[in-house]
Amino acid sequence: MKVIASSLRKGNVVELDDKLYVVLKSENFHPGKGTPTTSVDMRRISDGVKVSERWKTTDQVEKAHVDEREYDFLYNDGEGYHFMEPETYEQLVASEDVVGDQSVYLQEGMRVFLQVFNGAPIALELPQKMTVEVTETEPVVKGQTASSSYKPAMVDNGLRVMVPPHISTGTRIVINTGDNSYVERAKD
Repeated sequence: MKVIASSLRKGNVVELDDKLYVVLKSENFHPGKGTPTTSVDMRRISDGVKVSERWKTTDQVEKAHVDEREYDFLYNDGEGYHFMEPETYEQLVASEDVVGDQSVYLQEGMRVFLQVFNGAPIALELPQKMTVEVTETEPVVKGQTASSSYKPAMVDNGLRVMVPPHISTGTRIVINTGDNSYVERAKD
């Protein structure tokens, strides 16, 4: 299926020169003069080699058809990351390459989308938002709550996130898994 280059997102699988690539990062550039372009960092599925491509945003790119289903994360060991299909109880093992820096978000029993091609996991898609607890941050300074400055905070999965000044240690917050940014205070 052909799609325009600007619609590519992290986790998509594209076909180039009869080889499959999984998109790691996709950015659109709109210069003041000249043609808008899309820069894409990809990993070749067959051997794990990383490749960068740049297309005009309107260029047609072949998006490969892969099986995308929900899986539950079970655990991580020396073999890799283990996932289970909730209806058939079929288990898959994803390598470190597939999971990458998203491993900090994985929690036991968490539901994720795995893209599978020929029985092998090739890409992982996390829920867009996730609730975490702030484990360490600077104390709240009275009168600073109205300002728009953010302060660094550590959350329970080990990530460093910039939060508004009114957030204190022990507060549960919602973060965007795409860019590790603060979204809101958790409603629970």
